Amino acid sequence: MTDRDAFLEWVDTALYEAELALHNGDPAPRRALWSRHEPVSVLGAWRNAHGQEELDGLFTTLGRSFSDCTSYVFEVQAYDVSGDMAYTAGLEHTSASVDGEPRTYTLRATQVYRREDGEWRVAHRHADTVAS
Repeated sequence: MTDRDAFLEWVDTALYEAELALHNGDPAPRRALWSRHEPVSVLGAWRNAHGQEELDGLFTTLGRSFSDCTSYVFEVQAYDVSGDMAYTAGLEHTSASVDGEPRTYTLRATQVYRREDGEWRVAHRHADTVAS
């Protein structure tokens, strides 16, 4: 298996499971996959965060907001690995409750990853809503 194949397998399993957990109200698996080294940042569809403290606050808030995920699909449109850096770009299709209200939406999401101690960690996320 190539490094690129192994990365995509991680995206399809560990990253997918963490995002599914977040959309069911549990931010811990997502936080566990994020780097503990600066810089880290989110330019989010709802809120931005820069640095560890803001990241923790963002993920806690998102965990309180999301529940009852009935569908989450990450449609990877592009990805690559170069040494200890990688990226994904794609569409996240989600059906979940947000603050108790059922919603279905699609986000364009680009993420940057660093390999730290042999494990992939998210270092940056940019997402925005796809207009209907």
